[in-house]
Amino acid sequence: MESKVPLIHIIDLKKSYGSKEILKGINLDIFPGQVIGYIGPNGAGKSTTVKILTGLIEDFTGHVEINGINIQEDSLSIKAQLGYVPENAELYDVLTPREYLDFVGKLYGMEDLIIQDRSTKLLTAFGLEDSMDNRMDTFSKGMRQKVLLISGIIHNPQIIILDEPLSGLDANAVIFVKELISLLAKEGKTIFYCSHMMDVVEKVSDRILLINQGSIIADGTIESLKTDPDETLEQIFAKLTNTNIDTLKASHIITAIQ
Repeated sequence: MESKVPLIHIIDLKKSYGSKEILKGINLDIFPGQVIGYIGPNGAGKSTTVKILTGLIEDFTGHVEINGINIQEDSLSIKAQLGYVPENAELYDVLTPREYLDFVGKLYGMEDLIIQDRSTKLLTAFGLEDSMDNRMDTFSKGMRQKVLLISGIIHNPQIIILDEPLSGLDANAVIFVKELISLLAKEGKTIFYCSHMMDVVEKVSDRILLINQGSIIADGTIESLKTDPDETLEQIFAKLTNTNIDTLKASHIITAIQ
């Protein structure tokens, strides 16, 4: 049964950079166990929202509360409850995955034996068992992304924020991560998932939020957002954001180079 108490509670969230208003009054309640697909065009305010939720941006107006804690009053306590996998993150290349996860685990105050046990199990589950003691400066983008994903869940957080988490992963790894998201939700974890991969968002999310020009313009299940049974999330996105999906047809490109 879904909790009636929101885990994330946002009231009139606004953020500007100079005279440019990025978020124009976001009001949002997210409940435990929900998988939220957060989508929108470039510049719509997705990354700004994520950075506020993770405590990376502190100068905003409005009220943001996570698990009953005001983020502007105690962001450190909130960070301890979050798992965050950013779209672009730098790993310490001179470290091995096991060393890096030991470093991350200690930041979260985990005990050494728990860090060691979970690191080994998670690296093995992600297919990195043969590379866990190799320096990461030799790793492919996909291997690095797997280590980042592990670092976001090793401390068993209540809330997991994923920003383009499938970047660089091969097809098998994508399937694995999609299944992992589903299992984490069943365990009561709350997933806040940002991606441009509409087909994946459609499959893993039980609630979709569409932000455009700093405002949420759609909020619901994929079925509730459809006006036609055969409509895809990509088509819904294009319609609600006034994007002409015909402008970049492959045929136009072929014509241009002939």
